[in-house]
Order: sequence, then structure tokens, then C-alpha cells
Amino acid sequence: MDMNLRGAIFDLDGTLLDSGHVWKDIDRLFLGKRGIEVPPDYYQAVAPLGFGGAAEYTIKRFQLKETPAEILAEWQQMSEDAFAHDVKIKPYVKEYLASLAARGIPCAIATASHQSLYEPALKNNGIDTYFSTYVTVNQVVRGKGFPDIYVAAAEKLGVLPTACAVFEDILPGITGAKAGGFYTVAVKDGAAAEWETQLRQMADRYIESYQELFTKDIFPSTKVSK
Repeated sequence: MDMNLRGAIFDLDGTLLDSGHVWKDIDRLFLGKRGIEVPPDYYQAVAPLGFGGAAEYTIKRFQLKETPAEILAEWQQMSEDAFAHDVKIKPYVKEYLASLAARGIPCAIATASHQSLYEPALKNNGIDTYFSTYVTVNQVVRGKGFPDIYVAAAEKLGVLPTACAVFEDILPGITGAKAGGFYTVAVKDGAAAEWETQLRQMADRYIESYQELFTKDIFPSTKVSK
């Protein structure tokens, strides 16, 4: 299937990496230490934010005494070990990325995660070489509910937004990408189950596994000429 798409932009957590459970565990432990039960909507609220935005939101919502820097340091310590050793990629991710590389489709990462987290996770899973550029929400003005991060990634790839597909697992990500004119692929993730109905309705394509793209892909079947 050729939709004239020439570039791919991937979110990390919950999209390429099976890491949603890590963040939910961190939320539970972090707030639990302070005698706070995780509200049902907390993950949804912080998922599209960068680390800094999530820290500020958490302080304000729960009236914490810590500074953003102190919270960031605690989150960093809690997450680095998991991302360095335990986080795995989703099934068929590596095979699909290899198929895109074989066809000359450039790929970018657009993530809310810090470089110290995503670098070891990508390297340990052997997929770091498939990406030519990385953009984090800290490098743009607005978070993932807006197109900024995807537009920045497309510019770095040298591909127009209308010729790029964005792969995301959260509703704000799909919403932001759609607003920027991107083709959107929603990837099923257990940590974002509360968004599934809306994702199926809003995204251009909804997949439960990357294996589905081997029989019905969205990119050209032959190598793309530069």
C-alpha cells in the first residue's frame, strides 16, 4: 500500500518499548512514599509531558514541598536501572524497523524520555542504528498534545509532515500529530488501555502488533528514491 509516505516518526514508551509498566510502577512507588494513592487520571495527565513538565504538574497537584530538580533526580534514579537492563522492545519492532531501513525510509524518535534513558534501552535491544535523529519534548515549546515535536522531527528527517507517519500509543500524541497533518498509527499498549476506544476512532490506523504491518503496510513496498 503506497500512501506516498516517506518518513517514520516513533514515540518510545509504549510504542516501541514495552515500558509503560515501568512508569506506572514509578508513579505508585513515588507517590506511595508520600502517602498518596495514584489517581486514576494521573498517568493520562503526565504521559504527554516532558520530565520537567511532569514534575511541575505533580508538585502543583499534590502540593509537594520538593523542588522540580529534587523530583527529577528521584525519578531519574528510579528509572535508569530499569531502562538500562529490564526494558524490552515490543514484538516484531526490530523486524519492522529493518524492513523500513531496507526500503530507505528514514526514521526518527519523538519522546518525552531523557537521553540517559532511551539510549541504553535502544542499544540493549539492538535498534539504535535504525534512527537518524531524536527529538525530546524538552526541545520544543509545547508537549505531545501539539504537533511541535513531530514537526521538529520531520524537519530533521527532511520530509514534509504530510509525507510522514507518526506511531504513538497515547491519545495526546495522536491528537498532536493529526493537528500537524501527519498520518497517524496508534499502537496498542496495556498502560494506555483507557484510551483505546478513542485511539481507534481518531488514528488513521490502529495496530495491536507490528506484525500486522507486514501484510498491510503503509509505506512503499520498494526502495524509496531520494
